[in-house]
Amino acid sequence: MNWPRVRKFLYRRLADLLLIFIIIITLFPIFWMVSASFKTNQEIVSSKALLPERWQIQNYLDLWRTVNFGTYFRNSLIVCGTTMVIVTVLATFSGYALSRFRFPGADLFGLAVLGTQLIPGIMFLLPLYQIYVFIKNTFGIQLIGTNYGLIILYTGFYLPLSLWILRGFFASIPRDLEDAALVDGCTQFGAFWRIMLPLATPGIVATAIYVFLTAWDELLFAWVLDVRTIPVGIRLYVGQYVNRFDLMSAASVVVTIPVLVIFFLMQRQMISGLTAGAVKE
Repeated sequence: MNWPRVRKFLYRRLADLLLIFIIIITLFPIFWMVSASFKTNQEIVSSKALLPERWQIQNYLDLWRTVNFGTYFRNSLIVCGTTMVIVTVLATFSGYALSRFRFPGADLFGLAVLGTQLIPGIMFLLPLYQIYVFIKNTFGIQLIGTNYGLIILYTGFYLPLSLWILRGFFASIPRDLEDAALVDGCTQFGAFWRIMLPLATPGIVATAIYVFLTAWDELLFAWVLDVRTIPVGIRLYVGQYVNRFDLMSAASVVVTIPVLVIFFLMQRQMISGLTAGAVKE
């Protein structure tokens, strides 16, 4: 008997079993969420069955009536979509500039941008709230409780890491391609627009998806700034005396659908963008 081949076969089967176990552990909460969305609240609390005794869609109907969930859904689309566009555009231009141009303090600026991610976001909570109050009292600009106030905040939060990701991605693209375009008569911006931008599309798409999904799930600052986004709407189903787990599960299913659609449509660009940007020339 060829023992090395047997051991190799057993190792592979054990690895397959471990992978299957991890997949089950990962997908089980999603399965539980979908199943609970078709149960009554009493059944979720008292029953231990995985599947509902009687499948019903009343939770999805009540979802839009209880807290006007459509408003929260629309606000999240506006805030996350606008933040995604602004951050992606700014990070694309600034990431390209940091990867191609040398100027005094370029390395220090890059480290400072990355260093902002080492500070826990909750430490910014009180100072940012006081700044917004100061702006309201001094200039009369209302930022608390508005979509654009949250957009400004998210842009500041997600721009540094997005810039760093795209900086690494542009640095991985051979400079010779850009030099060839310049020799052929392109301007610096023309080389960027015609050569660098198409090659950087996977990284840009990956960055845009990262920004959208991160903003889509953010609760703390949206709650404190009193902006009606989806996480805030789901949080309202948790009360002091009654927790509506049925409506919470239905809301979670609804808000997961756009995320799944984006991921399955853009998974190829997202994976290639995340891996290609990790290799530097």
